Amino acid sequence: MSTLAIHRDFLRDFGKLEGCVQDRVEAVFTKFSNATFAGLHLEKLAQARNKQLRSIRIDAFWRGIVLAPDKGDTYLLLKVLPHDEAYEWAARRDITVNGVNGGLEIRDDVTLAESLPELTAAAERTPARLFAHVNDNDLRRLGIDDTTLTAARTMTSQQQLDAARAHLPSTQWDVLLGLAAGLTPEQVWSEIGADLVTEPVDVTDLDAALRRSPGRVLLVDGPDDLMKVFANPFALWRIYLHPTQNEIVDANYRGPARVTGGPGTGKTVVALHRTRRLAARGAGRVLLTTFTSTLADSLQDGVTSLVEDPELAESIVVRHVDRFAHTVFREKHGQPRVLDARAEDKLWQRAHSMHPTEFTETFLAEEWRHVILAQRLTTVDEYRTANRDGRGRRLGRLQKSRIWEAIMAFEKLLVDGNVWTWETLRREATRILDTTDDKPFRHVVVDEAQDLSPDQWRLLRAAVAPGPDDIFIAGDTHQRVYANRVSLRDTGIDISGRSRRLSINYRTTAEILAWSLGLLRGQAIDDMNGGLDSIAGCRSDIHGQPPELAGFTTKEAETQHIIETVRRWLANGVVPEEIGIAARTNQIAGKLARQLSAAGLSACLLTRTNRPNGEISVGTMHRMKGLEFRCMVVAGVDDNHIPLAAAVTPAADDTHAHDGDLQRERCLLFVACTRAREQLLLTWHGQPSRFLTTVRDS
Repeated sequence: MSTLAIHRDFLRDFGKLEGCVQDRVEAVFTKFSNATFAGLHLEKLAQARNKQLRSIRIDAFWRGIVLAPDKGDTYLLLKVLPHDEAYEWAARRDITVNGVNGGLEIRDDVTLAESLPELTAAAERTPARLFAHVNDNDLRRLGIDDTTLTAARTMTSQQQLDAARAHLPSTQWDVLLGLAAGLTPEQVWSEIGADLVTEPVDVTDLDAALRRSPGRVLLVDGPDDLMKVFANPFALWRIYLHPTQNEIVDANYRGPARVTGGPGTGKTVVALHRTRRLAARGAGRVLLTTFTSTLADSLQDGVTSLVEDPELAESIVVRHVDRFAHTVFREKHGQPRVLDARAEDKLWQRAHSMHPTEFTETFLAEEWRHVILAQRLTTVDEYRTANRDGRGRRLGRLQKSRIWEAIMAFEKLLVDGNVWTWETLRREATRILDTTDDKPFRHVVVDEAQDLSPDQWRLLRAAVAPGPDDIFIAGDTHQRVYANRVSLRDTGIDISGRSRRLSINYRTTAEILAWSLGLLRGQAIDDMNGGLDSIAGCRSDIHGQPPELAGFTTKEAETQHIIETVRRWLANGVVPEEIGIAARTNQIAGKLARQLSAAGLSACLLTRTNRPNGEISVGTMHRMKGLEFRCMVVAGVDDNHIPLAAAVTPAADDTHAHDGDLQRERCLLFVACTRAREQLLLTWHGQPSRFLTTVRDS
């Protein structure tokens, strides 16, 4: 039986069509979904670049563009446009298969060909090339095909790459963006590694490629399923504002402002709407940023769905904070050589051998990040008198002098080798912005603010001139999953009197929320402003079942219980994509995904660039951040993995760091549990996590 699939981009287009056109689209494709394809007159397009593209009549004026397979039985709806525009769209674009991940790709070949002479001429006038540091073999290994490679070799600026986004295959553009942002080919490879297919890729088999593209394609199971999609095309992107949230979005602030709140209270929703509102005022460009590229991609999806006016969208830049720093640096100095973690460790070892201390290289690196860089210390005298609260280990005057010598040796090795760490790159980007009055943005909006470091905050402070509505911050320190601690006031961001709290959780049942809050009871969590934060009063008006906690003597018994629970959920009408399974490590998550698949359950491991569609999502607790599921399993909650020993500083080395690491591990478990909307299961085998014991005893 034939299957209809819908490209994700069309869902956005559908919501913008007039009601009468939507009705005709629904009627035509409901009939299509009933498998009467032969009677629907899929017409060949003489001018189409890809001979598998067909048109389908919507009415006298509108046409749909469908990818019809040479082999296989899946038809992909790509576009619905006015007659002439639909035919032109098909004439300009080719549909191909990525040779590395086997996914479906759409490319505007005509626009690329038309822009190539201008790009080539501009490149001949500029000696620097954007991708000069990457050879052809590495580009091809990362899935860059010949057409994209030709265009990439002419690019000299980030602006040219940004302009090509609409014309290049999305996966290949993501690879180029990572390379342009300073990632090595190996780092990009590690990011896309989970997306790779193990079997040989047939680049002519578009049907197989379509089924490997769950992040871009929605498969429809019959006319009823199709009607649900058309009834709510923005299901993944629809954004609703509560009156309290709307008040925050609309407000005029005299300076930096912040919104806080527990999980599920809509902070990201507020940040997205605030971004659009600031852009609509027309005072200047808006930067929407966060601490990881994964979350930045999610924010970009939100902006794309929320901002329909092209001119308004043009004034909004969504960029991961380190990618922004890299852009500022590159425009001034050209492409930097950024050390990866292993190379940086070796440099610390060299510096330490030149100036031995009684401390480890790890301690020196953390002292550099959390004291010297965080407070912008430039002399040993400043370091001797600096505030080291939170570092735990007390240091004498002579110890500080020796530490300073080792750290300065490390910085000199960086300069001598003309190499950079992300910290020094951010420091230089901040210096560049500090010395110019022509700031790149009028407003900065920050989401998931709790995980930014002090030097990242200084960079953002330098990116916008102080003034009304200059910086807007959304975050919750109870959901901090990295080791950064910051006082906003110390970085030049004063939110005094301009902080609002959201308290109503729109996602999680009252029972799951109350239990999860118990994980953090008694924890002294900072508020990023010199005080302590609290989520007392965070509530949900939705009621349901309490969390289920299940311990077992063996790993096999734990896994079997998870499989049985998932089967019960599915039997009760929960669809696979509404189920999430989180674990502390990649190893545990990967094994669970394989075991679920072996048990006949459709499961897929979450990756940086792709969320499974139509499958159970399995991933690490870090990967689950920002997602939500109707039913959630948190697996492996034993005392060997939560807290994870490798992520916790030994108390003998640094008691304060040890306590901070334990709190961060506790917050990570809290984040994983609050991804659940209706049902939550926590499992373990052997000794349960000590964090669960504290909830039971409270």
